[in-house]
Amino acid sequence: TPWHLYSSPGAIFYFLGEFVGAFLGAVLAWVAFKQHFDAEEDAGAKLAVFSTAPAIRSYGWNLATEAIGTFVLIFIILMSGGTPTQIGPLFVALLVVGIGNSLGGPTGYAINPARDLAPRIAHAILPIKGKGGSDWGYSWVPVVGPLIGAVVATLLFKAIRAQAIIDAIKAAAS
Repeated sequence: TPWHLYSSPGAIFYFLGEFVGAFLGAVLAWVAFKQHFDAEEDAGAKLAVFSTAPAIRSYGWNLATEAIGTFVLIFIILMSGGTPTQIGPLFVALLVVGIGNSLGGPTGYAINPARDLAPRIAHAILPIKGKGGSDWGYSWVPVVGPLIGAVVATLLFKAIRAQAIIDAIKAAAS
């Protein structure tokens, strides 16, 4: 894990990179599917391409769902301790798919603040025909929930001194 990215200066650039990447990805999706956006009449379907939305709007439960999904993602990645076979990216991709299949129904599982906020901003500023609003009243949930989940996962990882256990297992396997 490139832990230097999580220092204060490194983290700012890392988060900015994620945000810019998500924004540009949303713009490219709009470009690629512009004719479909023009033909589609349902403003909610257009927004769903750019951001998450709850199946049942209940801010407390939606926040909890986002926090749980992100907790699972971050805690399992931290507990994996790196993979000597270099299968890490595939592992994380399959983990995200698993979280989506198991916990994604209630909110659409942002599990990353940049995944929802940056595309939602793109939706707000792009000239999408018949797009409707960007649902700013809900927009805080897929930002705050993942932040809570990530912080709790990291605090638990540190509290149980998991890195020391992972290092001991790796040393014993060598």
